[in-house]
Amino acid sequence: MTVMSDGSSIEWTEATWNPTTGCDRVSAGCDNCYALTLAKRLKAMGSAKYQNDGDPRTSGPGFGVATHTAALGEPFRWRQPRRVFVNSMSDLFHAKVPIDFVRRVFAVMEATPQHTYQVLTKRSRRIRRVAQSLDWPANLWLGVSVEDERVVDRIDDLREVPAAVRFLSCEPLLGPLPELNLDGIGWVIVGGESGPGARPMAATWATEIRDQCQRAAVPFFFKQWGGRTPKAGGRELDGRTWSEYPTAVRPSPVSA
Repeated sequence: MTVMSDGSSIEWTEATWNPTTGCDRVSAGCDNCYALTLAKRLKAMGSAKYQNDGDPRTSGPGFGVATHTAALGEPFRWRQPRRVFVNSMSDLFHAKVPIDFVRRVFAVMEATPQHTYQVLTKRSRRIRRVAQSLDWPANLWLGVSVEDERVVDRIDDLREVPAAVRFLSCEPLLGPLPELNLDGIGWVIVGGESGPGARPMAATWATEIRDQCQRAAVPFFFKQWGGRTPKAGGRELDGRTWSEYPTAVRPSPVSA
């Protein structure tokens, strides 16, 4: 996993952009958070973004929620269109991210229509609450994490949001999701957990979601089986890779 803006090892995106950093646990999918582990490493390396622990009295992992105004200019410097995962190291809709800063992030997206922005959140209630106060760019895809049946209500919240594409990230998939309601959903990503102590994913959980997507004509992306490293188990499901995307992969480029 890389936090470099221009380029990413995440299979379903092409770049990452972190105008905010830091987060905290909200559900079981957070228990082995890769971003927390990476933030500790980056703090030790002296990265300025990860010196904030949220409490100046403690010596923490550098994962306190922080906004980074200087990062807002990064997408303007990318000449070639790309898919951009927004906040691979945070959650844009964390309660500690001011709504005015969210608006500034959205404004950057709107001003750079050559890129496609992929925003993923576990805080679906907040986004549902503030959705009508935001101007939604046409090049913004919004997703929610759905790791098991305990959090499927996030999908209902997502359906109320006027994003161009609404998607689900079932990663790390921690249990079966046999009755997904895919109405209004334009894309589904499935993946197993990776890293030390990775929790295993049953093959039937992944194929069950794949089959539901096929019945509903929803593009399906199988990211990884997971294991000690992201690449350990490979990407094949039933003998092939699944790398489907929504029909509108990206908006038309703007003139150089």
